[in-house]
Amino acid sequence: MIIYQETPVQEIKDPLLEEVQVRLLVKREDLNHPYISGNKWWKLKYNLEEARRLGKKKLLTFGGAYSNHIYATAAAAREVGFESIGIIRGEEKHPLNSTLTFAKSSGMQLHYISREAYRKKNELEFIESWHKQIGDFYLIPEGGTNELAVKGCEEFAIKILAEIDFDVLCLPVGTGGTMAGIVKGLEGKKEAVGIAVLKNGEFLVDEIKTLIGDNVNIYRNWSVLTSYHHGGYAKAPKELLAFIAKFKKDKNLPLDPVYTGKLMWAVLEEVKKGRFDRGSSVLAIHTGGLQGLSHY
Repeated sequence: MIIYQETPVQEIKDPLLEEVQVRLLVKREDLNHPYISGNKWWKLKYNLEEARRLGKKKLLTFGGAYSNHIYATAAAAREVGFESIGIIRGEEKHPLNSTLTFAKSSGMQLHYISREAYRKKNELEFIESWHKQIGDFYLIPEGGTNELAVKGCEEFAIKILAEIDFDVLCLPVGTGGTMAGIVKGLEGKKEAVGIAVLKNGEFLVDEIKTLIGDNVNIYRNWSVLTSYHHGGYAKAPKELLAFIAKFKKDKNLPLDPVYTGKLMWAVLEEVKKGRFDRGSSVLAIHTGGLQGLSHY
């Protein structure tokens, strides 16, 4: 199986934080693997084990042209000996971007479908059509989110986050799987705040509740902020890119525009608004995705 590398906790120093006496820590999960980094490592871990247990030879999954999940799945499949198939939303464009170039070089077969067809990705008839076309495979949903992904992220909270002293946890949210797992792993002992990276992300609350499952009425110490999407998923206005560049220069912390840039922007804005108590420690999870920086 894929090897997990221990990751550091980096403290962010800033006059704003000193003024309000809030400590900001970043768990550098972007460093847990060269290619299968961040939360993708934890979301794929048990899916890969299950595919192996079932005797599957191929992994099939979905994503957009700049998908961190496509990138990580291609790398994981190559590393542990699976074939991989990526169903990509939209038309094929040449030259391929860095994400798809890497996926293809890792052996992933890329199939491009229209956005209309892509919306059917969860329908049984659609999945069966791919079985007829390419044979047997293990299906990993878009973004990698399913019960096994939640299990992996729950383990991350239990084994890794439990060793860190903090009061509030902040993380970016795309599909809700990572947050659901972390909320379960925290067992109501810490507050968790998710930053939706896509527009109209209010639906994520229900998605997370469903993924949490039986304990949804017990673990209430979490919320999702939906106003920091910067125009929508993978949208990166100039002010966000400038923020990311300055953060790298001043804080020595690389961020990506899709997830972690929006996360850190949101955390600092919430600090300004007084959301966090004086003397508290905020832990932000760096979920990787830095390979997408080249596009921007």
